[in-house]
Amino acid sequence: MSAKYGLVGYNSSRKHISISIPSSTEVMSPHIKSVEELRVLGINLSSFSAPTQFFICVAGVFLFYLVYGYLQELIFSVEGFKPFGWYLTLVQFGFYSMFGLVELQLTQDKRRRIPGKTYMIIAFLTVGTMGLSNTSLGYLNYPTQVIFKCCKLIPVMIGGVNAIIWPDVSAALCMSLGLIWFTLADSKVAPNFNVTGVLLISLALCADAAIGNVQEKAMKLHNGSNSEMVLYSYSIGFVYILTGLLCVGGLGTAVAFCSEHPVKTYGYAFFFSLTGYFGISFVLALIKLFGALVAVTVTTGRKAMTIVLSFMFFTKPFTFQYIWGGLLVLFGIFLNVYSKNREKMKLPSIKDLRSWLLTGKKVRFLSQNV
Repeated sequence: MSAKYGLVGYNSSRKHISISIPSSTEVMSPHIKSVEELRVLGINLSSFSAPTQFFICVAGVFLFYLVYGYLQELIFSVEGFKPFGWYLTLVQFGFYSMFGLVELQLTQDKRRRIPGKTYMIIAFLTVGTMGLSNTSLGYLNYPTQVIFKCCKLIPVMIGGVNAIIWPDVSAALCMSLGLIWFTLADSKVAPNFNVTGVLLISLALCADAAIGNVQEKAMKLHNGSNSEMVLYSYSIGFVYILTGLLCVGGLGTAVAFCSEHPVKTYGYAFFFSLTGYFGISFVLALIKLFGALVAVTVTTGRKAMTIVLSFMFFTKPFTFQYIWGGLLVLFGIFLNVYSKNREKMKLPSIKDLRSWLLTGKKVRFLSQNV
């Protein structure tokens, strides 16, 4: 029968296709959303509800980054250290790479999921934001550096002209005026103010504005882990900075200076890097769980508190113009967050609030006439 219909040898030549579904502990395709746990410093965030996850991440960001900011300013308060901002960044990237390697070895899945080209871009942006930020402290007061880093919306708007809406314009205008006010105050009272510092921190701000969205897209598309992101981006960044220092020069003098003051340089840098690494882990968890916008909002709140603590713990000139400029920047940040979350949280628009206020005034006026 089978010979009649030309089916001879069908069973022997037939090919079998087997489909297996990986378990939660096995490596999944980088483009498939993972079902594995999300752990940060040994804490399994996947077992908590969304509000609890948010609270843990926010607490981690504030705790570790406040200590990070204190140690950063402490290092630059060491006499003679200010010219070595790039060397501090090199040491910091080296420590981050080691911490990331140790954490990655403790996880079951050690596979690199995010492409190398993406890591090269992220590493370049990370070098820009952290290296230029550290170097700017040689020219600016720490609060001025931090207030600039709060204003990511400005370069984001410049890069997305077609998508500008008026609340964002108002927010960017408030931030810009606040920055100008704060910077003018700093130029009057700070003895070490330099326009070079403004340029450096502005470039760092542009890189910082881009890096959050790049990290969010890479982690969600390829399902990369926090430890993988830190290890590869900072180790590649370490190579970038080392190559630059070897080409430009200055590595020898930085090593000689730090060797003379090992505790105040390498010792502080270790704890500075350790708290920064812990903080980055929670920031990446925020990005992965809630998106880059929420992460930027949380870190901006942390930076505002860092400015207050800076004036409390370190002696520096003070003027009330710092307060007015800072409040204007914070109002701009509020407008930005409000405009981005209005539809999600079903908040009233500025136009609605204005009409309600006008209606309330009209009602009070009529009641007074009655």
